[in-house]
Amino acid sequence: MAKAVNARSLCVCSLLLLAISEAALAQVTLAIRGVIMAPPSCVINGGSTLNVPFGNALMTTRIDGLNYRRKVPYTVTCTGLPSNGMTLKLQGTGAGFDSAFLSTSNADLGIKLFINGVVWPLNNTVSFTYPTLPSMEAVPVKKSGSVLNAGTFSASATVVVAWQ
Repeated sequence: MAKAVNARSLCVCSLLLLAISEAALAQVTLAIRGVIMAPPSCVINGGSTLNVPFGNALMTTRIDGLNYRRKVPYTVTCTGLPSNGMTLKLQGTGAGFDSAFLSTSNADLGIKLFINGVVWPLNNTVSFTYPTLPSMEAVPVKKSGSVLNAGTFSASATVVVAWQ
């Protein structure tokens, strides 16, 4: 009797496997649709260079990362954005004494950056919601223990705006 039950169980299991195998052979058509969009267009500062107005009266003994903090005036105009989520990044070469600061033509002088009042390390990305732009500020900072020589200095970086 045990052999008959085993044979019957084997027969039922075989039929179930056959039914499952048949179900696995079913086919369905998959339709994929999408919309290809043109990339959005953004213009920073009307295409002009951003200039930070530090002026001509910086005293070498007063450059300490606090004095001479200036707002960086800029505009961003975008069209065709799929969303208002954007990022802002200032790309540049870090100062030899601190890579978080923008390097200048004077090896002992760097530019410390702020975004919305908070220290903004160079080459870091910050998110914002367009058209509300983050407030950008810059302040000269000298290498600790250095004595700055009088003279002009310059620095350059690239402002990158991208949508998320």
